[in-house]
Amino acid sequence: MRQVKISDVTMKQAGKQFTLSFREKIELAKLLDALGVSVIELEGVGESRTDALRVKSVAQAVQNSTVAVPVQLDEANITAVWNALKTARHPRLQVCAPVSSVQMEYLYHKKAEAMLEDIKQSVTLCRALCADVEFVADDATRADEQFLAGVLTAAIEAGAATVTVCDSAGTMLPGEFSSFVSRLYQTVPALSGVTLGVNCSNALSLADACAIAAVGAGAGEVKAAAYAQSTASVASVAEILAARGDSLQAASSVRTAQLSRIVGQITWMCQTEKKKTSPFDSGVRDDEGIYLSAHDEADDLLKAVAKLGYDLSEEDGAKVVEAFRAIAAKKEQVGIRELDAIVASAAMQVPAAYRLDTYVINSGNTIASSAHMRLIKDEQVLEGVCLGDGPIDAAFLAIEQITGRHYELDDFQLQAVTEGREAMGQTIVRLRSGGKLYSGRGISTDIVCAGINAYLSALNKIVYEEESV
Repeated sequence: MRQVKISDVTMKQAGKQFTLSFREKIELAKLLDALGVSVIELEGVGESRTDALRVKSVAQAVQNSTVAVPVQLDEANITAVWNALKTARHPRLQVCAPVSSVQMEYLYHKKAEAMLEDIKQSVTLCRALCADVEFVADDATRADEQFLAGVLTAAIEAGAATVTVCDSAGTMLPGEFSSFVSRLYQTVPALSGVTLGVNCSNALSLADACAIAAVGAGAGEVKAAAYAQSTASVASVAEILAARGDSLQAASSVRTAQLSRIVGQITWMCQTEKKKTSPFDSGVRDDEGIYLSAHDEADDLLKAVAKLGYDLSEEDGAKVVEAFRAIAAKKEQVGIRELDAIVASAAMQVPAAYRLDTYVINSGNTIASSAHMRLIKDEQVLEGVCLGDGPIDAAFLAIEQITGRHYELDDFQLQAVTEGREAMGQTIVRLRSGGKLYSGRGISTDIVCAGINAYLSALNKIVYEEESV
């Protein structure tokens, strides 16, 4: 029985149909890896440093699945993508190009001959860097079949180990798509030596049926999504292969026993509403797996800090190790949240560009929370007033209004550090700027004040680094 690869494209849909934060994309990749999908597809790398860091972070987080990233038909972009992806255990470069006259001429302004030459050059460049290269023929079902056959043959000769044809319009019936795949095997003999993949639009709600029909015709890879919006469903394709694989002589590596639970988690993550006006997101965080003690070496500690997402300088790393040793001498174990607090208090201590002057919070169960904030920068008093979903939300929005800066709030932690009525509260705020994490720590008997101080601490670190460049 042949193994059919399921390639998940959920993250490629993000930004178009739903929103995922940087941290949620890492968690999503871990869930897909645990589910057993063969390939996890990511968005491409643009000019933003965040794009490259996102690919690197996913590449390090995924243990078993192949990590695939699309490249542009451009040598500079191919090199940039490979530099971000090369640390993955199983990397794949994807060369995506249109093959129908409509898309080639009207979207890319290229004739068929020029597009064919660009495809050959790009696949050749990718193959020189990576052993696993995929060519994706966009809008293949509306292409001239003779030209499509020539493109697929050229891509295979240039080194593509997988070629994928897309029914972008989604107008084919299952029987028609099966016949289309069968004709490709007849007109492109080289397909017998590589994997043929399919990607079906769900415009007529037939993506699952068309994908399975293609498997029956010999396709070896199916693009689907755990949170399916416009393509085939990972859950449906995996369940059909599990139930009727004997008829198709095909099976997948997806762990069907975990399918419902993991797909449910991914669906919840993708469906969770994220207000664009709020610094908070409702994502998930993996707090398991990091416990350190006084017996751990400095290298182990710094690896754990890197796993949290921090990119520390050698000087800050030494400060974190010193602070950790002082705490570990008094405790048997130091967990992930305590490690966050150590980094926030020990690493990158900088002069305060923004200082808290005064704040007034109004909140209740019958009114919207509001914050009136006064900050001092360069001896000038800056004021902001904002409404929010709670006192902390309103306070953070007021700071954003004053500074004119918005950063992804990666995490917000609240802990009690003393007991009793006058207990001190500690907050840790993690902000992400340009893909890099900055954390701040605040302590007060007033939780709102502790949160404001933690946010300003992280913000000042970002400002200091930006102004130092």
